[in-house]
Amino acid sequence: MPTIKEGRYVKSHAMADVAEASPSSDAEEIERSRQEPERFAVLFDRYGARLHRYAARRLGDGEADDIVAETFLVAFRQRDGYDLGRSEALPWLYGIASNLIRRHRRAEVSRYRTFVRTGVLLDAADGVAEQAVERASAQMSGRRLAQAIAGLPARDRDVLLLVAWADLSYEQVADALGLPVGTVRSRLNRARTKVKRALGGVNPTDVHDQKGDNGDE
Repeated sequence: MPTIKEGRYVKSHAMADVAEASPSSDAEEIERSRQEPERFAVLFDRYGARLHRYAARRLGDGEADDIVAETFLVAFRQRDGYDLGRSEALPWLYGIASNLIRRHRRAEVSRYRTFVRTGVLLDAADGVAEQAVERASAQMSGRRLAQAIAGLPARDRDVLLLVAWADLSYEQVADALGLPVGTVRSRLNRARTKVKRALGGVNPTDVHDQKGDNGDE
């Protein structure tokens, strides 16, 4: 099993060798890992960096290390209960990460509000502040965006950021959070409306309807 060293997920050489094997589905690797635990490293190689970027946007680079490490530890421990009919494990991993991030909701909101007051995004990964406002017009303030996100209920913020920052489809967000797709759409529309209103009608997250969405609530 992977270990944590100084807050980071660390793989053994044997695990690294497995990660170089020919591609297979996430479900196949999880099934194999039940007998060969080292195979679980493949999921880290596939998704670790992506999960880290998402967590860093929400909590800062330092906290992201811990979130990613714990996400994969929780996933490893729960792998026997994974539904092998779900070929892609990414929504499952994002769901675990979202639950862990939710425990830090006060720190997340405080981080946004500090940015509103000072214009400094604490413990930001390289480019995070710029990425967060990259779709805003030149006149839009990143502080207003941070204030709008901080003001969202946690459940709406999770949906908005999984779509806007993790680039998940409605169906994937529903899978990650254990919600009906209709609830995901409703929460996303509610959050998007609040953010757009706070920014004078401009939505810097640029959340578009996903493929296959017919616009129904």
